[in-house]
Amino acid sequence: MNLHHLFADSPGRTVRYALSGAGGGFARTLLAQSRLMPGLAPAVLCDRDLPRLRALLVELGHHDDELAECHDTAAVSAAVDAGHLALVADASLLTAAAWDILVEATGSPADGLAMAERALRAGRHVAMVSKEVDSVAGLHLAALAEERDLVYTTADGDQPANLIALITWAELLGLDVVAVGKSTEYDLVLDPDTGRLTQLDTTVDAPDLAGLLELGDDVRATVAARARAVAALPTGATADYCEMAVVATNTGYRPDTELMHYPVARIAELADVYRPVDEGGILTRTGVVDVFSALRLPGEASFAGGVFVVVRTGDPVTWELLRAKGHVVSRDGRFAAVYLPYHLMGVEAPVSLLSAVLHGRPSGGTAARAHAVLAGRARTDLPAGTVLGMGGHHHDVTGVQAVLLRGEDAPGDVAPLYLAAHTTLARPVAAGDLLRLDDLADADAHLLDAWTAGRSARPAPEGSVQA
Repeated sequence: MNLHHLFADSPGRTVRYALSGAGGGFARTLLAQSRLMPGLAPAVLCDRDLPRLRALLVELGHHDDELAECHDTAAVSAAVDAGHLALVADASLLTAAAWDILVEATGSPADGLAMAERALRAGRHVAMVSKEVDSVAGLHLAALAEERDLVYTTADGDQPANLIALITWAELLGLDVVAVGKSTEYDLVLDPDTGRLTQLDTTVDAPDLAGLLELGDDVRATVAARARAVAALPTGATADYCEMAVVATNTGYRPDTELMHYPVARIAELADVYRPVDEGGILTRTGVVDVFSALRLPGEASFAGGVFVVVRTGDPVTWELLRAKGHVVSRDGRFAAVYLPYHLMGVEAPVSLLSAVLHGRPSGGTAARAHAVLAGRARTDLPAGTVLGMGGHHHDVTGVQAVLLRGEDAPGDVAPLYLAAHTTLARPVAAGDLLRLDDLADADAHLLDAWTAGRSARPAPEGSVQA
C-alpha cells in the first residue's frame, strides 16, 4: 500500500499529540521522527524531570525559546496557542491545551491509566505504548474509547502493533495461521570457533551449541539440547509476557503454555519448530502466541525484537517457488514463516497517530477481549508483608515469575501482574502459587476498578476462533 495515498485526503492537516513519559527511550525516538514530518507535531510533553526533558529537546534541535515550562492550566493553554511546546511535570495539566491524541509511554500502570482515562474523557484519542497499563486496564480503556467514538490503540513500532499488523495481513489473505510471536529482545550470538555465546553484554561458554546449529530430524530433541546448552543465560523477560498478553487480547491467539516455549531457533527453522507435535513440531495446539530466542552467527542479521507468523502452506507449487527464492518454508513444504525482523519504536509510531486521528482507525485490534491474562507465580515462599516492587529495564516484579494464562484457564480472582506491582502482600503466598486479588493488601483502587470493569465489559467469547 502506498502510504502517501492513505493520508492524501488530509493535505495541510497537522496532527498534534501529547506525550507522557516524554523523557524515555520510546519518546525520544518519536520526538526525533516528528522533527522530520510536517504533518505531525508535539503540543504538550509530560515528564517528572523537566530539566532533563528540556535538554533532550534542545539536543533534538528545538530552540530553547520554543520550550515553555508550565505549572498551571493557563500557562499550558497560552504556550500551545503561541506555537510553543508546553512542558509539564503535573499530568493533570496535559489536557489544558488543544491536541488530538495522547501517546502514553510512562510504563507506570497507575499513572498511565489515569492519563489515558483523562484523555479519553476529554475527547482525545489514545495511543498506548505502556504495555504494563494495557495488560491491566486495556479492556476498560478500549470500552471507554468505544463509548465516546474515539480510538484506543497500540502504537506501530513496538512489537504488539507490528505483530497485530502481520497477523491481520495473513488473515486478510486467507492464510491458515498456526502460530504467531516475536523473538526475545537480544539475539544469542554464537562464535563457533571459540564456542562462546553472547547475549547483549554477557558472554558464556557454550561448547555444545556449535554441534547443534543444524536442526536435527527430531525437532523437539534439538530444541531441548539447545536449551541445555544455553542454560547459563536467562530465558524469558517479563516484557515478553506483557507484549504477548497485549497481542492475545487484541487477536484471540493464546499461549500454548503459560511460560511459553522459548525455543532456541534460527530464523530459517521457524516453520519446522512452530508446528503441532503430531507433525514434528513443539505445539500442543494451534492458534498460539509464543516467543523464541534467535540464534545467529556473528555478522548475520539480527532478529532481536522482530515478529513472525507461521502458516500452513496452500498450493505446493506456489510455496516451492517461494522456497526457491529463499523464503522460510519447512523441510516438507507444509508450513511457512513470514516475518518482520525489526521494531523501530517511535520511528514508526507516527503512522498510528495519523491513522487514529485522520481516519479513526486503530493500529491494534478492533475487538479486544479477555483472551489471556498476564499473571504471576511466586518464585519462592513470600511471607505476608512482602513488598512486590517493580523495576529494571523489563519492569520485573520482585519475587514473581510472569506467566501468560489462557483466558479460560485463569481463575476469576487472579491478580494481573501489574496490579500486583508495588503492593504489599496481605498473606503468605507459597512458591509456585498464583497471586490472587485477596493476596494484595493495598492494590491501587483505580487500577483494580479498571481491571474488573474491563473483564466485565469485554469477556472472551465462548468458542473463540483460535484453538
